[in-house]
Amino acid sequence: MRMLRYLLAATVLAVPAAAAAQGEPVTVPAAAASGDLSFARVYASPSLNGPVPREVKLSPDGRFLTLLRGRADDREQYDLWGYDRTTGQWSMLVDSRKLGSGKDLSEAEKMQRERLRIGDLKGIVSYTWSADSQSILVPLDGDLFLARLDGSVTRLTDTSEGELNPALSPLGGHVSFVRDRRLWTGKVGAEAAPVTPQETAEAVHWGEAEFVAQEEMDRHTGYWWAPDDSRIAVQRFDESGVAVITRAAIGAEGTKTYDQRYPLAGTANAVVSLHVMKPDGSGRIEVDLGPDKDIYLARVNWAPDGKTLYVQRQNRAQTRLDMLAVDPVTGKARVLFTENAAERSWINLSNDYRFLKDGSLIWWSERDGFGHLYHFKGGKWRQLTKGDWVVTALVGVDEARGKVFFTGTRDDVLAQQVYALDLAAPARLKPLGEPGYVHSATMDKGGQSLLITRQSPSQPPQVYLADTSGKRIAWVEENRLDAAHPYAPHLASHKLPEFGTIAAADGTPLHWRMLKPDMVPGKRYPVFFDHYGGPSNQQVTRGWISPLAQAIVDQGYIWFQIDNRGSDNRGVAFSKQIWRAMGSVEVADQLAGAQFLKTLPFVDPAKIATYGWSYGGYMTLKMLQANPGVYAAGISGAPVTRWELYDTHYTERYMGDPREVPQAYATANAMADSAKISDPLLLIHGMADDNVVFEHSSALIAKLQGEAVPFEMMLYPGYTHRVGGPKVGTHLWESIFAFLRRSGVTPPK
Repeated sequence: MRMLRYLLAATVLAVPAAAAAQGEPVTVPAAAASGDLSFARVYASPSLNGPVPREVKLSPDGRFLTLLRGRADDREQYDLWGYDRTTGQWSMLVDSRKLGSGKDLSEAEKMQRERLRIGDLKGIVSYTWSADSQSILVPLDGDLFLARLDGSVTRLTDTSEGELNPALSPLGGHVSFVRDRRLWTGKVGAEAAPVTPQETAEAVHWGEAEFVAQEEMDRHTGYWWAPDDSRIAVQRFDESGVAVITRAAIGAEGTKTYDQRYPLAGTANAVVSLHVMKPDGSGRIEVDLGPDKDIYLARVNWAPDGKTLYVQRQNRAQTRLDMLAVDPVTGKARVLFTENAAERSWINLSNDYRFLKDGSLIWWSERDGFGHLYHFKGGKWRQLTKGDWVVTALVGVDEARGKVFFTGTRDDVLAQQVYALDLAAPARLKPLGEPGYVHSATMDKGGQSLLITRQSPSQPPQVYLADTSGKRIAWVEENRLDAAHPYAPHLASHKLPEFGTIAAADGTPLHWRMLKPDMVPGKRYPVFFDHYGGPSNQQVTRGWISPLAQAIVDQGYIWFQIDNRGSDNRGVAFSKQIWRAMGSVEVADQLAGAQFLKTLPFVDPAKIATYGWSYGGYMTLKMLQANPGVYAAGISGAPVTRWELYDTHYTERYMGDPREVPQAYATANAMADSAKISDPLLLIHGMADDNVVFEHSSALIAKLQGEAVPFEMMLYPGYTHRVGGPKVGTHLWESIFAFLRRSGVTPPK
């Protein structure tokens, strides 16, 4: 349950004005603004967040900066643009409308996009640079194209089938992809051919990631090229033992059903194996993953010299992670080291590690109770970062100078910063970004340039290129809030958040943030209490708040969020309190937030409405059941209602195996106490949801009806776990606020 563009010319990288150079947003005079923000405008184009680029990359030689930019007339349609750092010129490298055919994607690719949370995007959604920096592999409408810097484009495939997981080999000599459950490879410009066996069973796949790897493990491929193009490590999975659920995609003019392999908690997972072969498929050997077949293939990486294959093997209970060092010639493996979870906790998988050329490893671990970086060299560990804060991402490594770059919360848990440390003296951390912003960053492979994204409550995301000292070299997207910005007409009603903490039952401080409408002294206002509540997620930050929240405030509501125990970036002791106890401390902490709100003189204590989607939708149900009368109304979007209906890797990580701890599941589900719901409830679900399948809501609907519990519902035919878009997004939020008005949750007159 992992949760829920751009500028046109060379001026994108122009030298900024003095105010922007100091990190100060430009304020448009009130006369330039037209006031309140509607839900229709929130979902219209261009985006009110301004031009926020996707997939920003540097070419391997560092000359070009490329990105995906949405169109002004359709913010979900992306083209490929490039900036030549030697000439200072931008150009469109691939026009998705001119090149694209508009044909339907295969069901497999649609589902992959859902797993990546980009199912609503059109045009170009990914691309890969060639090793020589002269061409770019571009997937578009189920086929592959090779775009060159002179503007020419060559079609590599033209088939009715789709090509999944396309890639250029590291040296650029081969193109590879998955088609018909097999891995295909070929030299660039030549016909590709399948290099893995043709299986008779449709449940067997080569080169793909299984469902839970994509949905819950943040692993979206099933094959990995050696750095010298000599070999490929390829996953094979057999899901014949995985439960089949008949998923109905109920549309406006008909219903399609899909027999989907879905590993329900407590049932069989796909059986995974790993093989190494030459690019033509010859010389295939199987990697020894150990005698236990009920494991997760978590991560696969080649050593920089290609002589070792590193495999992360996670046990089903997710309490142990083994790093295997594999001989790619023989497939023999040895355990390099093991991570063990803290008591009554779990192992969080991470992409925050890097194998170095000297054979050592930079590694992220929570072994001391907080997520920190370690250096593993010669069989010994050295801790690089320490303290009651967390490293949120490993950004890059400059091996030549012994520098490590990362983001973390040392200075403010609500505003992660970019830092650098020296491997020779790691205790001295150097912040690279400006205070007052939430930062994220990426680097080129050699660790020579930083691409930093920053945002604040008064500044939507900005992207700039920086050197390794953090000095800004050039803007990639300044995104100034000037008179030309899409948000400019609404700046007059823009509200800045207030922040604070309250104590949980055990004394733990819980962070909250609040937006307040224009208020008349002496009057009390309703609250739109927005929550998620689930693990691996932090809601309250000092970043830019969605224009959707501003539109809610413009309706006359206070908008409020609080991060409960179990959420992310506060350490193991904070997060593990939901271990085998979902729907407990989170509900209690959200109640503490509601009780705090009721003490405020400007809050109407009888008009606090609670809203959540996915895990948040589950939380709405649990909150209404646990505390009837506290909330004036609840909106539950796409809720999990029985954890036995959700997948293995996510659910068992926190709740354990239902075959072993059935009572924990019985207590956590949202079905048993459904009759306790006495406050107004609006239930919302997309009727083609393949993540939290519609059965979660249909089962609850039947139970509420059978118990004569009144409620309302709004169902969206054809929509998956995301319900949005220019018209439907507007309909969704107008429906929510019409429900609140019917429930008496309204602003004062």
